[in-house]
Amino acid sequence: MENTGTPLVEMRDISIAFGGIKAVDHVSVDLYPGEVVGLLGHNGAGKSTLIKCLSGAYQADAGEIHVNGQKVEINNPRDARSHNIETIYQTLALADNLDAASNLFLGRELVTPTGFLDDAQMEAETRKIMHRLNPNFQKFADPVSALSGGQRQSVAIARAVYFNAKILIMDEPTAALGPQETKMVSELVQELKRQGLGIFLISHDIHDVMELCDRVSVMKNGQLVGTEKVSDVTDDEILGMIILGKKPERSAA
Repeated sequence: MENTGTPLVEMRDISIAFGGIKAVDHVSVDLYPGEVVGLLGHNGAGKSTLIKCLSGAYQADAGEIHVNGQKVEINNPRDARSHNIETIYQTLALADNLDAASNLFLGRELVTPTGFLDDAQMEAETRKIMHRLNPNFQKFADPVSALSGGQRQSVAIARAVYFNAKILIMDEPTAALGPQETKMVSELVQELKRQGLGIFLISHDIHDVMELCDRVSVMKNGQLVGTEKVSDVTDDEILGMIILGKKPERSAA
């Protein structure tokens, strides 16, 4: 796909240091509607730190963040949510003893006019959003501890989408999942793209990135090696970017 118009989000010249060590050093990335951008790199490359500046977990020392062309200040996760940015961490942050609806509305429960929890409405809304994202999901009454990894991802994604996420940060979404579960997450990502969301996908897995992403941004030692369209590069070229910090020959100019 060709990206035209205004990016959903631009991170421009972002830098952040911890104890004098530059974790992220003048890095710029962007993301368009209906696009998945993979962030790749070894542990310590800076990809998670960069994205935590977008999620509000960290504050950058320098640089700017623009959402829909407007410069924004993101000082905490609440600020990020106010700009329709949601993060799905590897741990998923679900309450294991609660069912899908209770997790979806955790901390944002619906109440009846008389002030009681509106369980029926929360379940109805959960069924509606799950049908949109994962029509095969049926385990509405079960605690999420009884769900498979892919089903748990569905619940976490449904929560973000229900509360109007436009920019989704996914941290290692297929880690520790089997082939069927990975396929389910892949289908979820494709559905989110169709609905016009933009996704930053943090991963160690090149195969994940080649299958799910439109572009890949590779980081090494806190710096951006480069951003490439996935259709233009091979696995080996991406490996070269990760390991050697070297751009593919044709784009080295």
